[in-house]
Amino acid sequence: MHGVVVSTERLTPSMVRVVLGGEGLAGFDPSGGTDAYVNLAIPPAGAPYGPVFDPAVVREEQPKELQPARRRYTVRAWDPAAGTHGELVLDFVVHGDSGAAGPWAAAAQPGDVLVFQGPGAGYTPNPGADWHLLVGDESAVPAIAASLEVLPAGARAFVRLLCDGPEHELALPAPAGVDLVWLHRAGAEAPADLLADAVAALDLPAGRGHAFVHGEADEVRALRRHLLGDRGLTRADMSCSPYWRRTMTDEDWRAVKRDFVAAMESDVA
Repeated sequence: MHGVVVSTERLTPSMVRVVLGGEGLAGFDPSGGTDAYVNLAIPPAGAPYGPVFDPAVVREEQPKELQPARRRYTVRAWDPAAGTHGELVLDFVVHGDSGAAGPWAAAAQPGDVLVFQGPGAGYTPNPGADWHLLVGDESAVPAIAASLEVLPAGARAFVRLLCDGPEHELALPAPAGVDLVWLHRAGAEAPADLLADAVAALDLPAGRGHAFVHGEADEVRALRRHLLGDRGLTRADMSCSPYWRRTMTDEDWRAVKRDFVAAMESDVA
């Protein structure tokens, strides 16, 4: 599938929103979960194909240096009634020229094409849970925002979000019953511990909890260990996924992610 850039918007100093439309979205349906995602295929500069291409064919026909970078991004919103075939909203974390997807989003202009595969999904807030915990950094904000929008009326939810500073915060839907706090890396003595410490300090209610914990690998691993080992949550009541890892490039992280996840899951069975 593919989308054509309709508009872009700088939401914060580190986040860019891209809205896609066009006939390449025909049949798109991300209704499987609030963490619905697409797998982007971003060609290198000067690639001898495109702008619309089949990633599988390119992998077979082109050398590695000309193959597109593959990145997974959460669907922030989908409006099937917009445009001719709907509009897809993706929010990108941008850190200068680092990575592949961020720089693409920062430079995107109306008319540009983005090829992707999907969608897939794995999480939606359980309406039968007594309370919800949603934790992550900027990379998890799209899924957490989409999840907050579908929480049942009166649901109890605890949200802890990590960003660089106040100017990086986003206005999110936080109805009655939602305890939402932003944490800031700037000025913190131990930024990597902020999320784990904040969750450990929570006075969580009795009953069945349902947790969504996504973001930086070591932070997610520490939170998973705490929630399973100290809080008594079950694996079935948690969605934990490491999106990236501090000090690693995207490509380096992709090379070791499978082993990291296996080690993380063996921490607490």
